[in-house]
Amino acid sequence: MMNPWRGLGGLPREVWLICASTLVNRLGTMALPFLVLYLTQGRGWSLEAAGGAMAAYGLGALVTSPFSGRLSDRVGHLRMMKAGLWGSGLALMVLPLVPTRPLLHGLIFLWAAFSQAFWPSSLALLAEVADPARRKAVYSLHRLVVNLGMSVGPAMGGLISHRSYAPVFWVDGVTSGVSAFLLGLLLAAPAAPARPRRPVPRSSHRAWRDLRLMHLLSAFFLVLLVATQIEGVLPLWVVRELRFGNPFFGFLFTVNTLLIVALEVPLNLRMAHGSQGPQMLAGALCYAAGFGLMGWATTRGLLVGTLVIWTFGEMILFPAVSDAVASLAPRDRLGEYMGLYSATFAAGFTLGPWLGVLAFAQIGGPWLWLGGGLCAAMGGCALWRFRGLAHRPAGPSNPR
Repeated sequence: MMNPWRGLGGLPREVWLICASTLVNRLGTMALPFLVLYLTQGRGWSLEAAGGAMAAYGLGALVTSPFSGRLSDRVGHLRMMKAGLWGSGLALMVLPLVPTRPLLHGLIFLWAAFSQAFWPSSLALLAEVADPARRKAVYSLHRLVVNLGMSVGPAMGGLISHRSYAPVFWVDGVTSGVSAFLLGLLLAAPAAPARPRRPVPRSSHRAWRDLRLMHLLSAFFLVLLVATQIEGVLPLWVVRELRFGNPFFGFLFTVNTLLIVALEVPLNLRMAHGSQGPQMLAGALCYAAGFGLMGWATTRGLLVGTLVIWTFGEMILFPAVSDAVASLAPRDRLGEYMGLYSATFAAGFTLGPWLGVLAFAQIGGPWLWLGGGLCAAMGGCALWRFRGLAHRPAGPSNPR
C-alpha cells in the first residue's frame, strides 16, 4: 500500500525539531481551558468577574500579536519563541500564588502576551526553513502536533484539577519551560553544513500597508467568525437545545481530532502544488456547508456528518491561508506578516463566540447556522479572488 505520509521525507531537520518542541508544549496545555472553573470554583469569583479575566487574556493576545511579530524579525524568530515559552511558563507558575484580583488580571494579560508571542515567530520560522513548495505540508504537520497535544493536555488537566487547580497551572508552566529548553538545546546541536548566507536587504514594505494581505485577512476573518462557533454556539446547540449531553459534545471533538490526525497531512501533501485561492474557497465552502446545515442536524448521526464536512474545511483552509500569508511576506518581515495573521485569529476567537451567542439568543439556532453558512461562503468567495505571489526561492536556514 502506498504510504500517504511519504511526502514528509526530506523535510529540514529544523521543521521536525520545532514540531517536537511544540508537541511538548501542547501536551502540557491545560490551564486556559480550566481558567474560568478555577476562578469561579477555586477562588469563588462571580461569572462576570471570571469573564473579565478572560477578556484580559483575549486583550493580551490581541494586542501582542502584531508587535511580537515585528520584534521577532529584529531579534530572531527562535529567540522570540523561547522568550514566549519562558515568559508564559513563569506566569503560569506564579498565577495560583497571586492574592489580589487586579494583580491577577495583570498577570493573565502577561501570560496571554507571552503565549501569543510564540505563534507568529513559530509560523515565520517554519516558513523560513521550509521549501516554499512544501509549506502547506509543513503547516499541516505543525497543526497535527498541536492537535495531538491538545487532545491530551485538557484531559490530563481534568484529572489533575479533580483534586486541586493549582497543579494544573504548575504542570502547564513546567512543560512550557521544558519546551523552551528543548527548542534551544536541539536547534543548537550540530546540523548539516549550512548553505552560503546571502545578505537580505531590509524591506520598506510594511504588512499593514499590503492591500493583498489586508484583503486576505479580512476575508479569512469572515470565515473565522463562523469557525469559532465550536466554542460559542455549538455547545449550546448540542447540549442545551438538542439535549444530547456533555459526553456526546466531547465525542464530537474526538472525531474532529482523529480526522485531523489521520487525514490533514496526507490531504495537504496531495494539494501541495495547487493554487491557493481555489483551495481557500474549498475550505471556506466546507465550513459554509457544515455549519449552514447544522440547523437541520437534529440527530447524532447528522451532527457527526456536518462535523466531518466542516473538519475538511479546517484541514484545507488553515494551512492554505498560512501558506498564502507566507507567500506575500518579504523575507525580512515574515514575523510582522505572521503577527497580523495571528492577530486576526485572536480577534476571531475573541469576537466570534461572543457575537454568536448574542445572535443565538435573538434569532435561535437554525437561522443562526444558516446566516453563519452564508457568512463563510462570502468569505470564501473573497478568498478565491486572492492572487498571491509566486513561491520565492528557499532562503538560507538561519533560525537565529
